[in-house]
Amino acid sequence: MADRSLSVVLRQDGPIPLDLEFSCGSGDILAIFGPSGSGKTTILRSIAGLYRPAHMSIRSGEHTWSDTVTGQHVPPHLRGVGYVFQEYALFPHLTALGNVMTALGHRPGAERRQRAEDLLRLVHLDGHSARKPRALSGGERQRVALARALAREPAVLLLDEPFAAVDRSVRRRLQTEVDDIRRNLGIPLVMVTHDFEDVVRLATHVLLLERGRAVASGPIATVMSRPDLAWLREAVGLGTVFDAVVTTVHQDRGLVELSFAGGRLLAPARHIAADTPVRVRIPAREIVLATQEPAGLSLHNVLPGVVAAVHFDPAFEPMVVQVDLGGTMLLAEVTRDAVERLRIGAGQRLHALIKSVSIELLTSASDDTR
Repeated sequence: MADRSLSVVLRQDGPIPLDLEFSCGSGDILAIFGPSGSGKTTILRSIAGLYRPAHMSIRSGEHTWSDTVTGQHVPPHLRGVGYVFQEYALFPHLTALGNVMTALGHRPGAERRQRAEDLLRLVHLDGHSARKPRALSGGERQRVALARALAREPAVLLLDEPFAAVDRSVRRRLQTEVDDIRRNLGIPLVMVTHDFEDVVRLATHVLLLERGRAVASGPIATVMSRPDLAWLREAVGLGTVFDAVVTTVHQDRGLVELSFAGGRLLAPARHIAADTPVRVRIPAREIVLATQEPAGLSLHNVLPGVVAAVHFDPAFEPMVVQVDLGGTMLLAEVTRDAVERLRIGAGQRLHALIKSVSIELLTSASDDTR
């Protein structure tokens, strides 16, 4: 299979400071997460060829789209980019079908209508093809914009705040559809968002951005398990994120059993069927550490592990202990007194105590009943 990965290097001092380097593989979703004004949309515009930083290198597979060293710059309309803008940018005088057909100029005229109908069906809008944007809801307009972006048969799909204008229930459905598209097309997908739920629910990889600089980048489980990300800690709170599978549903106990690389967990039942993949987030502040396995407790989850690191930031009072649970790194916020009293240090064996009610389960919209 041909390489379809995206690699990006962007650097300049101003007017919009940029200093970052990242890649996104085929079938991956890279979430660019950071505060307003940190340069998130500028990154997408640079990939699309709509903005030209002072120094950049952008490659899609074997193709170079931009390189300031060699002077190469492929114009936007010749790049294989599907771009869903935050404001959708639909033509108000055209129907949903017409909007999608505008992006099919590379196909023979006789094929365009059928292909546009197929794409609207893909995003579950096949019954709305004759409606104009003003007759569509925010979520439906977003779907039209997504179908139009896919009509270009892109090598890369860019989404700018794709769920910002829709309510929570619609957001969940759109997230599921984006994830399905990602899995089926197998192209890199880069998503800008200010909503942490988008990151946790969808991303396979994360780029944390602050003032145009990459603070951290990599697989979501790796980035989220870092104890030293002060900005993330202040913005949303530290927490471990990893993937698991529901192995058993205990209806009589109101619990589901989860299997993951670090062992097994019990979490409150969410009407999730066995064998369902889920994404798990456990806030660091909800973890209790013990040097010996306790007994006589009401909590369900006691997992043995080894301390990988202990991090202290003078700006935050709780210390952060990183515990290796057989390959899954768990973060726990504990007081400095507890660290000193229990003599917690790297290499120490201990137990992580996790209340089942503190475990956040994220599934597809069709499975999530929260």
